[in-house]
Amino acid sequence: MHVISVNLGKPHRTEFSDAEGQLTGIDKRPAEGPVAVAAPGPKGTGGSGVAGDTIADLRHHGGNDQAVYAYAREDLDVWEGELDGRPLRNGVFGENLTTGGGDVNAALIGERWRIGAADTGPLLEVCGARIPCRTFAGWLEERGWVRRFTQRALPGAYLRVVEPGEVCAGDAVTVEHRPAHEVTVALLFRALTTERELLPRVLDAGDALGEEERAKARKYAG
Repeated sequence: MHVISVNLGKPHRTEFSDAEGQLTGIDKRPAEGPVAVAAPGPKGTGGSGVAGDTIADLRHHGGNDQAVYAYAREDLDVWEGELDGRPLRNGVFGENLTTGGGDVNAALIGERWRIGAADTGPLLEVCGARIPCRTFAGWLEERGWVRRFTQRALPGAYLRVVEPGEVCAGDAVTVEHRPAHEVTVALLFRALTTERELLPRVLDAGDALGEEERAKARKYAG
């Protein structure tokens, strides 16, 4: 797997009806040159882990467990086909890393990715799945988008920053650690959305799960 583009969002006000006038950084565009990545701090106070990227809604987005969002170019291509050939550029889903050559949704929770060289690239840990929100739906302006995205179950992965570093388009993604459980990003997404009976299973991922996801699974499991 490799990084096709590193994408950054600048704050702008939404124009779609259900969130008009709110600030958002979902419109991310490819950056030129290396970009620093570091742990941003707890949710509510920390924004994006990617330097120069905007998280406007700190209550619901950003923080250590959503420091970096990765989405596969292959999955964007799937959506282009399902949206009647609508072009989907890198970063349009709000992802920081558009990747190629690997199945992001098959990554295990707790899997660790080294981006680029070992001495300069960050070490990232897969910890969550993207849940669609109304800002995402309004931005794409596709009817029934939250439902369609949920049913298709190609969520992309949230990653936390274990070691800071710099990322750049073209960097290789090397899996340095793969845990001994079967909780993938795709399984976690289904457990949080359409198949809640799977929630007890995601606890197998242990502390690698994001805090909010772990709390939901524990509550469901009783």
